[in-house]
Amino acid sequence: MTTMIHPTAIVASSASIGSNVRIGAYAVIDDAVEIGDDCVIETHAVVCPFVVMGPGNKVCPHAVIGGLPQDTGFDPGSRTNVHIGANNVFREGVTVNRATQAGSATRIGSDCYFMNNSHVGHDCLVGNHAVFASGVAVGGFSEIGDRAFLGGGAMIHQFCRVGALVMVSGTVGVLQDVIPYTMAGDSPARHYRLNVVGLKRAGITAERYKMLSAAFLRLRNRESLKGLGDSPELNHLRAWLAAPSKRGISSFLNAS
Repeated sequence: MTTMIHPTAIVASSASIGSNVRIGAYAVIDDAVEIGDDCVIETHAVVCPFVVMGPGNKVCPHAVIGGLPQDTGFDPGSRTNVHIGANNVFREGVTVNRATQAGSATRIGSDCYFMNNSHVGHDCLVGNHAVFASGVAVGGFSEIGDRAFLGGGAMIHQFCRVGALVMVSGTVGVLQDVIPYTMAGDSPARHYRLNVVGLKRAGITAERYKMLSAAFLRLRNRESLKGLGDSPELNHLRAWLAAPSKRGISSFLNAS
């Protein structure tokens, strides 16, 4: 199919543009950019150098993808990257910064939804099907797991890990890691229950849910997960807990 580029758009000669791509008025596609098939880059959006974008992404007006990292020690001459999967939506005013170290990348998976004015800092790793509500800001070197939902205005401190299928309440400050499959609220963020709705939507029900519930209670009580058996979720949880953390793990609200 035919790629459509508005005559007022600026597309660098070194940019690689796939098929059936639509680039709107006054959009800017910079040098060394790769745009996959079926992407839409709307009016006044900017895709900065060294962004590699898979198919089916939509970048809305005034979003800036691949801007310089907000790091006072960054050398602007360094080649660092942003790698983006497929079928993501970047709404109005979203910003994604490229990485800080030469050869490294800020990475975003596929099927994510970034609402207006949300921000992904340098060197972040965002999984698949994540949702950032309006005004979310994620600091550098943070990790956001698959199907995580960050509520409006949530702030994630640099180097924090937010696990898979986590739901963070709006306007919450996350200063430490949030355990997969849980909900976090309060200020600063603390765990208060499993993400029941999110788990159900992901098909984690019946015995698989019961095992996670038992694991959550043990973690709340600072007990080992030994002897709980195996499931995809528990195996992922064990690996996540065993991985190194620069921020430590958020505490738990007292049981009501």
